[in-house]
Amino acid sequence: MGNMYKAITNDVKVIVESFYQDSASYPDSMHYVFAYRITIENHSEHTIKLLRRHWYIVDGDGAKSEVEGEGVIGQQPILEPEQTHQYVSGCNLHTEMGKMFGTYLMEKLSDGTTFEVEIPEFLMIAPYRYN
Repeated sequence: MGNMYKAITNDVKVIVESFYQDSASYPDSMHYVFAYRITIENHSEHTIKLLRRHWYIVDGDGAKSEVEGEGVIGQQPILEPEQTHQYVSGCNLHTEMGKMFGTYLMEKLSDGTTFEVEIPEFLMIAPYRYN
């Protein structure tokens, strides 16, 4: 089990767990693969739709990249009050550790207003290898 990170914005809770993908990583080639599982819980009284995601990825060298786009893994899930949406995605790094954080853009379906939800900053760390 990975480390868990949590943030709550406007009664929407985002939980992230990150995992190192040993079988897909090639440290000798500076290729480290991490998976992360995200759980979004709607504790508001509104039905909401996830429109966009905006990620910042920072590797161990301090190099920063951005990912911005529609939905999550090709979906724009709708969450009714007390509903949960979970998905798994991944990230490649050139260093054995890094971090990610960002925001989701949500729409309140009742009136079409949009608001941002924080994705908590989380660490991705490859376990030390004994050779």
